[in-house]
Amino acid sequence: MSHGPDGKATTVQYEQDGAWVVVAHGDYDTNTLAPLEEALDTAARKHTRVVVDVSGVSFADSTFLNLLLRIHQVTALRVAGPPRQLRHLLEITGADTVLDTRENIQDALT
Repeated sequence: MSHGPDGKATTVQYEQDGAWVVVAHGDYDTNTLAPLEEALDTAARKHTRVVVDVSGVSFADSTFLNLLLRIHQVTALRVAGPPRQLRHLLEITGADTVLDTRENIQDALT
């Protein structure tokens, strides 16, 4: 994952072990969510197993959470490596009981 010259996060995608992996990195809110949303929407339509690697997410708000929950309804979504702030968001909203969250990308792919 890399950042462009304007500081916006870019999305990296690849196939591994029969799953489509989308890597999220940086801050996600209403203003920055669109590229990730497009990547996950496309992945959910084309693949039965999608892993979103969130280990590089430094901030996520309710729009990010809503996206994960929506994609979870369309495909088998696994959320890999949530950092502390995101784990806390998942816990306080109860989303951790709905989403399939794994410690890291390797666990999510097995």
